Amino acid sequence: MKKDIDFHPVTGVKLAIAREMVDGQEEWAVYMINLNLIELHTVMITSKGYGLIDGEQRKTSVLRHMIQEVGSQSIAKIEPIDPAVFTLNNEFWLSYYILDQIFDKKFIFTEGSMDPSNIRMIPELGLEGVLHG
Repeated sequence: MKKDIDFHPVTGVKLAIAREMVDGQEEWAVYMINLNLIELHTVMITSKGYGLIDGEQRKTSVLRHMIQEVGSQSIAKIEPIDPAVFTLNNEFWLSYYILDQIFDKKFIFTEGSMDPSNIRMIPELGLEGVLHG
């Protein structure tokens, strides 16, 4: 059972939603940034969006991703994201292994966090977006 697993606190890992221009089109994507000096193994990510749109409860499908390894001090592109869901809370649940220890953290980009006033340059990516640590 999950309550019997000893989860360690996540450090040195951040998530970002950032934009880039591809063939003259603005595209948004979710990135994982590993600032640790050790690689991460069996990285599992689930994502979903939820919240109110025009007073009505809405939620997106749950997406699941697995990345076998994210190298030390490197980035991994997790998924593209449609700006239409920025009006929702966007939740990313991240689990990974370092050696034989499991680490687990939930990142939530809350409704409104993708407001243009929050967009900043993310040096690790060389792109503009919102960083969640």
